Amino acid sequence: MLHAQPGCRTGEGRFVLLTKKPLVLIVCTANSARSQMGEGLMRHIHGDRFEVASAGAVATYVRPQAIEALAEIGIDISHHTSKSIEKFLDQPIEYLITVCDNARDNCPYVPGAKHVLHWPFPDPAEQPSIESFRAVRDMIRERVTAWQPE
Repeated sequence: MLHAQPGCRTGEGRFVLLTKKPLVLIVCTANSARSQMGEGLMRHIHGDRFEVASAGAVATYVRPQAIEALAEIGIDISHHTSKSIEKFLDQPIEYLITVCDNARDNCPYVPGAKHVLHWPFPDPAEQPSIESFRAVRDMIRERVTAWQPE
């Protein structure tokens, strides 16, 4: 399905794929830190092959420490917003990647997900210092860099 431009929000608040690139959706509980950093890193590293988005079981806000941790390595996610996975349930998803156990255990069934992967990372918000976010950022970067999708 070809549409006009990537990541467009429709009037109904849904997100639609606007390119022919397969979608990677990174999911966490609140779409505030791990999934947001994962989205930024995945887009930076694999964005030539995939459309990348993130979502949460619930939408909240993007944590400033996540924005700062990625800015330190030259990736700008300051424009990101927190989104609910509900906005993606009717999308064809090549890879759905959960980055926390809660999302894996509580994520609704996503019929469009072709491959489901689970990459658990510690929650940096438990100790919301920038050092905690940097450590998790580096773990996510290592995993995304090493990933060899089919």
